[in-house]
Amino acid sequence: MLILGVLERQPEHGYAIAQAIKGRSEGLLSAKEGTLYPALHALEAEQLLESSEVEVGGRLRREYRLTVKGRRELARVQGDWQRQIRAVSAVMGGKT
Repeated sequence: MLILGVLERQPEHGYAIAQAIKGRSEGLLSAKEGTLYPALHALEAEQLLESSEVEVGGRLRREYRLTVKGRRELARVQGDWQRQIRAVSAVMGGKT
């Protein structure tokens, strides 16, 4: 879900995805290389992402972007996440 959320804004390469997750979560969440790249490959195999090589500063990088299917999946998981937040908040006595 986090990877899809990062890529909702724009295509990114792996390191930038990891940095976005860390930055947007104010350091509470991280995406380590050992888990990030297998997750990217799995999302690509599920056709939620597509990738291509792009040249950046004279170096080739693999850049990932959401597919239409990936955007639909992101919307679905965001809805699920919001329902979970409301449920936990209700149990904990908070208001949504």
